[in-house]
Amino acid sequence: MHVAVELSLYPLTDQFVPPILDFIARLRDRPGLAVVTNSMSTQVSGEFDVVFEALGAEMGRSFAGDRRAVFVMKVIGTP
Repeated sequence: MHVAVELSLYPLTDQFVPPILDFIARLRDRPGLAVVTNSMSTQVSGEFDVVFEALGAEMGRSFAGDRRAVFVMKVIGTP
């Protein structure tokens, strides 16, 4: 199944831009994903398992250590 995910990352820090750019760059480095950004969100699309494996791993890295952040996601699946 193919999915498209729209997500926004809100790092809970004064220096919020670097973690956002790092997260997007890590997603772009992963094979099998299409990543499109705009000023409000990032859209990631691909096969369900590929997308959610990547999101799980990269969101985990964003939460690593004492980092705090909020992710907001919308997901649409197509047969």
